[in-house]
Amino acid sequence: MNIAVITGASSGIGMEFAIQMDEYFDSIDEFWLVARRRDRLEKLSGQLRHKVRILAMDITNEAQLDRLVDTVQDRKAVVRILVNCAGYGIMGNFAGQPTESETGMIRLNCEALTGVTHRLIPYMRRGSRIIQMASSAAFLPQPDFAVYAATKAYVLSFSRAIGEELKDLGIYVTSVCPGPVDTPFFDIAERSGITLSIKKYTMVSAEEVVRLALRDSCHRRAVSVYSMPIKAFHVFAKLIPHALILKLMSAMKRLNNIYERTSDKR
Repeated sequence: MNIAVITGASSGIGMEFAIQMDEYFDSIDEFWLVARRRDRLEKLSGQLRHKVRILAMDITNEAQLDRLVDTVQDRKAVVRILVNCAGYGIMGNFAGQPTESETGMIRLNCEALTGVTHRLIPYMRRGSRIIQMASSAAFLPQPDFAVYAATKAYVLSFSRAIGEELKDLGIYVTSVCPGPVDTPFFDIAERSGITLSIKKYTMVSAEEVVRLALRDSCHRRAVSVYSMPIKAFHVFAKLIPHALILKLMSAMKRLNNIYERTSDKR
């Protein structure tokens, strides 16, 4: 039995992957949707034409990850596609955030993603693919988004490295690095901080990001970056010393704060 495993499938980009893959991947027998919210997964499953297995679990819990592997073994499943979308970000000054919020990002964005990937690779075959959700935040350090950007830099580096390791096995890895995406992500991220206004002008839809990510994965590309502004940012982050970029970001933050205060008075 060929399966697709999607973590973080209950909302946002993970949900969009399930919807688009359901339309095009006829070779997949079952979609395995992984997230903590069973009710949301059940609602999503009702929209899909593929057979769906709902795995309501916390992937930061080792015992629950073991249950995922046990289910793969019991069903004698072959993982044809793994999409790791589970993750979250918190904006704001690092020292001012609760410790659990910051370390929780590392556990979910890095440790859990690594654990799921490592556990499922043995059940992949030649032609299987892995799609990892990174972010354009991975391209350089991000003040007021310090831990999130660091976790996504890890995802990008990790994904590119294992992509090289797995090529001989015929398993291909694509790291997806979008800019701001119009999803519930910012409902959590902005609870203690404010997104730079310029970022909101580069906001795109999850549908567009996922469509390109699937196409890039099919073409075995290591990195998928959507939209010209974010592609330009990617090049900019490679060419310009990060110290200069950080100074520019600090200046933009001051201007953004002035703009926000002015807007509040209107």
